[in-house]
Amino acid sequence: MPDCTPDSRPDSPSACPPARTPDSWLSRRTAWALAGLGGACALAAGAVLLSGASRAADEPKTQAALTVNAVQPQRSRFPLRLAANGNVAAWQEASIGAEGNGLRLTGVLVNVGDRVAAGQLLATFSDSSVHADLAQAQANLFEAQANAGEARANASRARTLEATGALSQQQIDQFMTAGQTAQARVMAAQAGVDAQRLRLAHTRVLAPDSGVISARTATVGAVVSAGNELFRMLRRGRLEWRAEVTASELHRIQPGIKVRVTPAGGTAVEGSVRMLAPTVDPQTRNALVYVDLPAHAQLRAGMFARGEFALGDSEALTVPQEALVLRDGFAYVFVLDARQRVQQRKVQTGRRVADRVEVLSGLDAQASIAVRGAGFLNDGDLVRVVAAAQDVRQSAPAAPAGLSPRGAQ
Repeated sequence: MPDCTPDSRPDSPSACPPARTPDSWLSRRTAWALAGLGGACALAAGAVLLSGASRAADEPKTQAALTVNAVQPQRSRFPLRLAANGNVAAWQEASIGAEGNGLRLTGVLVNVGDRVAAGQLLATFSDSSVHADLAQAQANLFEAQANAGEARANASRARTLEATGALSQQQIDQFMTAGQTAQARVMAAQAGVDAQRLRLAHTRVLAPDSGVISARTATVGAVVSAGNELFRMLRRGRLEWRAEVTASELHRIQPGIKVRVTPAGGTAVEGSVRMLAPTVDPQTRNALVYVDLPAHAQLRAGMFARGEFALGDSEALTVPQEALVLRDGFAYVFVLDARQRVQQRKVQTGRRVADRVEVLSGLDAQASIAVRGAGFLNDGDLVRVVAAAQDVRQSAPAAPAGLSPRGAQ
């Protein structure tokens, strides 16, 4: 074993390592102890943080999720309306046709959409052949009148000779019969003249009443048979709305009530009920209600229209429209309790007037409901209620970026 002496050279292979001094050993031990103590402190601090996080997760929130304002439902007078569908139709239509037979149409003076007066000339037919027939009928009348005059004179002379016995009673009766027959022929000839004059009048087609021409089939140059339609006219330009109403609702409608009718793509007009149909369709169980309409530029016969019958008014429990939240096809409101938490209530809505909505069921009249900010709420949320006059939008917390209000529609 080499001899480790103080005189030994350090670079010698047999030189001994430096001897450990007491101070170096104590410093290294102290460092190890401090490192162990630091690790224990770190573990303890982590445990404290974890337990604090778990307790914080379990504890309820003490801050309100949203700021809202609350109101109570109100009692309001809402109008009673009965909605129905139907078609706009003419009050009455007039079919204007040809009364002469085999006459050529020479003139058409009106067109579709023209407003005409009663007795106005609409079309003309050729009257040359009618004039010739009239002249012949008048000649036959003159001939019959001459024959009748001669027959009357013979009958008068026969009566004067009856007392003398110059003529037998049979001859006298023959003269009397001839006179009556001649008079009958005069009447027949006169009827022929009247018929030709009537044919001449039929060469001029006149409007039977005032109104608006709705259809025209007359064509200049056509030879028209008697009875063929030339024009169709809306009498007096009057239109009506024929509404279909179920039999169960028919008793609520009375003649004279006001109706607001809105044609497709047009503005609403106000009419009144004229009459109710006396029968109900056995297939659809609907009845027609006839509503007189005023003259309006946007109304046309044949149009589809919706309407509402004014049936008076009634009291209703109403809430602001902003308080309603639509979710999954249902309407909800959020009722506030004494702990400033909200409860989601499903309600059934009815009529709407301006920003008020009728609530038919599901809500107590004394309840307090959230209005502004209701779309951000869920059942059981804690809220902070402010006065309705405050600007809630400034005090309400903003929704997280990229997220929309839960359930709001």
